[in-house]
Amino acid sequence: QVQLIESGGGLVQAGGSLRLSCAGSGSTFSRYAMGWFRQAPGKERECVAAIAWNSARTTYAESVKGRFTIARVNAKNTVYLQMNSLKPEDTAVYYCAAARSLVFDSNEYDYWGQGTQVTVSS
Repeated sequence: QVQLIESGGGLVQAGGSLRLSCAGSGSTFSRYAMGWFRQAPGKERECVAAIAWNSARTTYAESVKGRFTIARVNAKNTVYLQMNSLKPEDTAVYYCAAARSLVFDSNEYDYWGQGTQVTVSS
């Protein structure tokens, strides 16, 4: 029903910036809250940011607050994650996902992209 494709990952030095994009399909995209998750080797998948269907609310993991910004443009079926002041600890595969509400629990997300690699070097 909803297909998601991430892009924008890459290799960046510590302190640098990247912007991830997630392109969604279908006319129902705007009905979903969207989240960005990341998973580093040997670690659990964690939610780093989420945004309500109408952008009225956003939430961030404490580890990225003040550095990352989530935004969406429903007319373009796209959600973004602007990542500034990147740290080596941010290295992970980043996924976008769609949920029925603004939540951090990955089990509440119904649709997932395939991920994009972000690598931050020291």
